[in-house]
Amino acid sequence: VRTGAAEVMATQPLMRISDYLTMLAEVTLKKVSELAYEQMVLKYGHPADAQGEPVLQPEFVVIGYGKFGGIELSYSSDLDLVFLHDAYPKGSTTGGPRSIENTVFYTRMGQRMVHLLQTQTHSGSLYEVDLRLRPSGSSGMAVSSLRSFETYQQSNAWTWEHQALVRARVICGDERIGHSWTEIRARVLGEPRDNDALKVEVRDMRQKMRDQLGSRDSTQSLFQLKQDAGGIVDIEFLVQYGVLAWSHQFPDLLRFTDNMRILDAFATAGLMAPQDCQTLQDTYLSYRAETHRRALQKQSLLLSQDETSSLGFDARRKNVTRLWQLWLETPAD
Repeated sequence: VRTGAAEVMATQPLMRISDYLTMLAEVTLKKVSELAYEQMVLKYGHPADAQGEPVLQPEFVVIGYGKFGGIELSYSSDLDLVFLHDAYPKGSTTGGPRSIENTVFYTRMGQRMVHLLQTQTHSGSLYEVDLRLRPSGSSGMAVSSLRSFETYQQSNAWTWEHQALVRARVICGDERIGHSWTEIRARVLGEPRDNDALKVEVRDMRQKMRDQLGSRDSTQSLFQLKQDAGGIVDIEFLVQYGVLAWSHQFPDLLRFTDNMRILDAFATAGLMAPQDCQTLQDTYLSYRAETHRRALQKQSLLLSQDETSSLGFDARRKNVTRLWQLWLETPAD
């Protein structure tokens, strides 16, 4: 409530507002993780290592993707999460009323976290949770091992899943596992890729999203702020393409998960003209500010031509489209 008031009264800039909303989610998720682990231990005891000794701290991490991973949460955002463990795969819990396999323990812990986050109370629920970015998507395990995550990313993941990894980061959990996951992310994203093939795959996925989620307005009298050409997702895809294309040459592109600082990194590395970087950053912030305003008022992101013009989005949309064509529709050198 305080954060929303600060935004409405314009006492804090947009990025600070998203920082506050993201930090609130981080604190909540950390506490939910602790509660879920405590409840599991009471019921099943602690997972055991290869020697059968109890492991007293959870070998578990939570990875945030999307707006959460990119430190860009809004008021209506859900949490895109992936749960990973690094427990001894053949072990079972010990010291509790009932023993289960380590892998089952962490799967149920992840499920318990989702339950705690989404349970409706008299005051509402905490957050909606989306687990579809886990390995193998909706058909995959709710909680994966760190090893299986790495194997999947290196051998089976689609390009769009690597795009999603650009905005992913460790939210909470075991520090050692978190560090290992960060190294896996760097290796996967830093793999050299065929640039022309990458452009085709990114464009194809973007077109599918426009067809399914955009305004589908051939007259362009409507503008779906997030999904239509020249909108938010075009900027996000452009950034993700740049990281996948060039991080093997410029590892600093992997330091941050938010679009603003990745765009800065493009300019610093000489991959993007400083003026183009500024244009995309200003546009991205103005688009996001409008999504925040509409979220607070429970309004659609579908803008009429009059709304698009009055907000100054016509020129911004053209600039995003120009840079999209420059980066993604011209052959690689």
